[in-house]
Amino acid sequence: MDKKTYLILIAAVSALGGLLFGYDTGVINGAQFYLSKYFELDAATKGWVVGSALLGCFVGAIVAGPLSIKIGRKWSLIISAILFSLSAWGSGLPSFLPETVSVLVVFRIIGGLGIGIASMNAPMYIAEIAPSNIRGRMVTYYQLAIVVGFFVVFLATYFIGNGLSEVENIAFGWKRMFWSELIPSGLFLVLMFFIPKSPRWLALKGKEEKAIEVLNKIHNEKDALVEIEEIKNSLKAEGSSKIKVNYFSKAILGIIVIGTVLSVLQQFTGINAVLYYGADIFEKALGFGKDDVLKQQILLAFVNLVFTFIAMYTVDKFGRKPLLYIGSVGMILGFLLLAVSLQLDAVGVISLIGVLIFIASFALSMGPVVWVLLSEMFPNKIRSAAMSVAVAAQWAANYVVSQSFPVVMESEMNNSATWSGSLPYYIFIAFILIIVIITYKFIPETKGKSLEEIESFWK
Repeated sequence: MDKKTYLILIAAVSALGGLLFGYDTGVINGAQFYLSKYFELDAATKGWVVGSALLGCFVGAIVAGPLSIKIGRKWSLIISAILFSLSAWGSGLPSFLPETVSVLVVFRIIGGLGIGIASMNAPMYIAEIAPSNIRGRMVTYYQLAIVVGFFVVFLATYFIGNGLSEVENIAFGWKRMFWSELIPSGLFLVLMFFIPKSPRWLALKGKEEKAIEVLNKIHNEKDALVEIEEIKNSLKAEGSSKIKVNYFSKAILGIIVIGTVLSVLQQFTGINAVLYYGADIFEKALGFGKDDVLKQQILLAFVNLVFTFIAMYTVDKFGRKPLLYIGSVGMILGFLLLAVSLQLDAVGVISLIGVLIFIASFALSMGPVVWVLLSEMFPNKIRSAAMSVAVAAQWAANYVVSQSFPVVMESEMNNSATWSGSLPYYIFIAFILIIVIITYKFIPETKGKSLEEIESFWK
């Protein structure tokens, strides 16, 4: 097997963590209609069952940092695969378990822990193992896998549910939807044992010979030697591994704050508000009814998928910052079309086009590029801890947006004659403008730079 194929296979296996992220997040959308009837859930309890995984995601992202430092990126991903599998099995409530909402929520939180750990370690692992000239494309495999995971789970839940009557779906169909995740999670768990450990983690632990061995498998011998020297010099410049890092020093805290703000702003674009609550827009624009939810999901997933592919093949050619600028302009345009059509009481095809422009622009920019930047912008010594903070903050922001969006939507101000339902989208536009300012003032262009060269930007 040639080195390029080997590298792609490694990236693809680790990116399965992203597929499971998308699958696990999406499976609840297909199952919740039926399990809500099975348990006769009220609105508040239904919201808790659906959103409980976010609590696990937040905690998982926090523990992912120290876990990654202690046992490495590879074994952290193996643990996440085990958690995914346990969650998929338990959420279907096998017959010997108590069939209660509390037990279901426990297993949803366990799945969230797996997502939180994988969402930090998978992109970081890919960034640490990929050559600098294609690192951006390699890391976007992770975002692509998330999108594919959403798409696959929509199809899986549809075909499971479509083959059963409504009574059967309420009785046991939703359980099969959860159990379907055992296939990708089992595959992820098995394949993770066949990929190497991160060379940068090995070097950080003083295992230089093993680090060179891994680098030789993905680079030619000359480039491997150059890279190991850069890693050693980086670690030497940062001080002995036995010296405790002062995370509250001005320089290090500044880097972590910039990364965390960028991570939070990814959610404050409103992407999950559109994905979670966009059904009404589609219903009014195209006349889709409640039975056509799959068509809405496939349309969104298709646009998301296409533009994620475009991002993959342009992020190393155009650079990170140009994609963020282009995507921000597109997201603003999309939300303006939607907001103005709402204000003019002209919801229709223009509104739909606005939503699709927004989705496409996000998939081209803030979706994949944020993961690329987070995986490469932090120095070797603090990468695990810094990414843990940034990703945990992102999950917290996800929760804030998903909980506050319906509140703002139903508020008196938003439903007044002035706003006519458009207020949330103008708020999102304001945050997207902040992204442009943050990108211009604080985000370095990292295209084609080694991880060690990127460190020099902050000195």
